[in-house]
Amino acid sequence: MKKVFTAGALLALGTLLLTAQPKPPAPEELTALQAIVNAQTVEARVAAVDSFVKSFPKSEYRGFALTMAADAYEMGGNTTKAIIYYQQALEANPKDYNAMLMLAAETARTTREFDLDKEEKLAKAEKYAVDGMALIPSATKPNPQLTEEQWTTMKKEDTARGHEALGLIAVARKKYDVAQTEFKTAADSVPQPATLIRLAGSYTDGGKPAEAIAALDKVLAMPNLPDQIKQVAQAEKARAEKAKTAKQ
Repeated sequence: MKKVFTAGALLALGTLLLTAQPKPPAPEELTALQAIVNAQTVEARVAAVDSFVKSFPKSEYRGFALTMAADAYEMGGNTTKAIIYYQQALEANPKDYNAMLMLAAETARTTREFDLDKEEKLAKAEKYAVDGMALIPSATKPNPQLTEEQWTTMKKEDTARGHEALGLIAVARKKYDVAQTEFKTAADSVPQPATLIRLAGSYTDGGKPAEAIAALDKVLAMPNLPDQIKQVAQAEKARAEKAKTAKQ
């Protein structure tokens, strides 16, 4: 069974309780929410979420609980079930832009070239991304203890996630010029190695291997790069170099 990191969950629960509107959870709800946060495996966390939803079907914290299950499944690599729970979280809170952005990215990643409903799924993913990004500027600060600078940074990161999701959608459609624009917008704002690797892949697939190599050199020059990311970047660079040689 896979471990679930609890630090983010504890922060999320603390934030939720600080901003609870219009009332804090009843004692039995709080106990059930703490059971979700304290769960140490994907299976245990999902079981705790399912128990909470069944016990408190009208709880104001239903969306939070469902998001915790979705995050657990995503961390455990079960994208199909993560999507199901993100959809349920969005049903519980139609303005949950985080669920929208996650659904956009995960739908794009799991859509295959020969799926009969490929364009239908991608159109839905695109709507999730666009609608989610539109909610970010006017979103309420999730924790009153956040400084304005911290809140601005969080919104900047979430907006970058939206652009990355749009880039993934464009790749699935083989619109590599659009993908390059979206990935570059995301990377220029928040230069994450994974985003730069995806940008490089869109450059290679779009016939621009030199630009891909330049992007990957930036990744490989990053300090403290995790070995797994480094290996992916090296493999992508080898693919770009091969494409560059073939083009000459």
